[in-house]
Amino acid sequence: MTVASELTRFTSADGDLAYLDTGTGDPVVLLHSGYVDHRVWREQIPVLAADHRVIALDVRGHGASANASMPFRWADDVAALLRHLDAGPAVLVGLSMGGLIATNTVLEYPELVRAVVTCGAATGEFQYTDPWTQVLQAEMARTLAAGDIEGWLAAFVQVVPGEHRSLDDVDQDILRLVQDMARGTLAKHTPGEKDWFVPVTDTFARAAEITVPLLTLNGGLEPADMLAAAERLATTARNGRSEIISGVGHYPNLEKPEIYNRILAEFLHTL
Repeated sequence: MTVASELTRFTSADGDLAYLDTGTGDPVVLLHSGYVDHRVWREQIPVLAADHRVIALDVRGHGASANASMPFRWADDVAALLRHLDAGPAVLVGLSMGGLIATNTVLEYPELVRAVVTCGAATGEFQYTDPWTQVLQAEMARTLAAGDIEGWLAAFVQVVPGEHRSLDDVDQDILRLVQDMARGTLAKHTPGEKDWFVPVTDTFARAAEITVPLLTLNGGLEPADMLAAAERLATTARNGRSEIISGVGHYPNLEKPEIYNRILAEFLHTL
């Protein structure tokens, strides 16, 4: 089977959104983590496309998609794209920020969502409290404010291995991919530009409204508060469950793709 590699553009209410659309069957939408783009799903796209229609979006402000010039919510962008493609209800699979987008979308547009998989995410109000993550976030903020892009990238990729490993424990090709994607997204933005993002509110309080099947799928080396928040989401949603992939951090889909793909396929098979 030939997997499409060319991005398609959807003209939204505020610029073009880029996405990959490949395969046939029930639709699965892949939503990437912050600062990167659809290529973070390189190990999943060809596998999923064998049995599903795979839609891998560069979310607004990332990759090849337009930056915002007016207030926006990523959930609204996903809904607009699904309606444009007549592809709902779809399974939403989100990593980190993409996981938040997935839960926001199912809360705001339940009629467009068939099931949800979140990785490295809970819901929008979650805040890291562990010292390791707070130090990392402070270093990312400091280097970005100073215009030290390489320093920011060095701090950013520290999240890949998780809390209890070093970068030396991670396949260097994965680190190069993450850095390349983040460098490309940063190049789209300028220091001090207006942030037009509008958050979806009260998502933890509304989690019980999620009635579609939901899976939280996380690396076992994520910080403990992240894993606890994901478990809370899985137990609060009416049809939720959780899975852990041991020995990996924030990008289990890249570090252990065979295990990640197997768990995801088993979940999709139950729908």
